Amino acid sequence: MKTVFVTVGTTSFDELIEIIISSEAVQALKARGYERLVLQVGRGCLLPTVESCPDLEIEAFRFKDSIAKDISRADLVISHAGAGSCLEVLGAGRPLLVVVNDKLMDNHQLELARQLQMDSNLLYCTCSTLTKTLRTMDLSVLQPFLPGQPKKFANFLDKALGVR
Repeated sequence: MKTVFVTVGTTSFDELIEIIISSEAVQALKARGYERLVLQVGRGCLLPTVESCPDLEIEAFRFKDSIAKDISRADLVISHAGAGSCLEVLGAGRPLLVVVNDKLMDNHQLELARQLQMDSNLLYCTCSTLTKTLRTMDLSVLQPFLPGQPKKFANFLDKALGVR
């Protein structure tokens, strides 16, 4: 069963959860052959149920000790732009669509997502462009995030965050 795994990490990102279970986004996913939606909703107020999304098989949870199995089983991962989440998904070699929370102040997430998209490691969008991105994305353009480059990634993060 073709599966999408959505993760917001340990944060609250209800806007992403609301959009991904909207009828427009669900139809875009179904048009691409996805049948199952697994949602890790973190500290958010929303915990969708089967009734929230009747057109796809749905599972939702707040936290697990590890989401590695959910990532490895997914045909597509949609994630917030947290560095840890991005690295975990890219390290697992799964296609990644990052949704940047453009309501955050001093948004280093956008810089991270932009650079990783420029390197063809992921695609990124915002909540307002998620449905359009789901309709038009081409996952075949994505390149593996090569192991052995964590220093390059760390240096980029340090630079983006003004540590160095």
